[in-house]
Amino acid sequence: MRKLKFHEKKLLKKVNFIEYKREGGHREALITRRYHLIERDDYKKYSSICRMIQKLVNVLKQMDPRDPYRIEMTDMLLEKLRRLSSVLVNLKFAEHLKEAVTYIEQGHVRVGPDTITDPAFLVTRNMEDFVTWVDSSKIKRKVMEYNETLDDYDAMT
Repeated sequence: MRKLKFHEKKLLKKVNFIEYKREGGHREALITRRYHLIERDDYKKYSSICRMIQKLVNVLKQMDPRDPYRIEMTDMLLEKLRRLSSVLVNLKFAEHLKEAVTYIEQGHVRVGPDTITDPAFLVTRNMEDFVTWVDSSKIKRKVMEYNETLDDYDAMT
């Protein structure tokens, strides 16, 4: 590559190649990295959900604290969704989000009877009780060995 001339260097100083106006900063990249989001659509979906929740919370804040409608809506809002990978970290199935995402992608986690392989799967508070390891998971086997709850039948398989 040839050396840039003076006027070319001066023009390049005026252009910011790192941050574009329509990109909205590096927030998307930071959130994607922090929560190990795989698809860009997931970020868009979560940010729109967050915006709607923020608007709803602001409306609820302006209402009287003893209003029965406000109490009901607040309870409903608290019952809403969380990402499966975040739930795994909160339930101490995994130490970090990256580890939780790996377990989900490898098929070690199930919610109820269904094995989930999508880390972007949304779980309600009621469904959190049904998050467990898949029966054939080697991680489940190691946990059972550690807790000394592995019975003879499980040891044979």
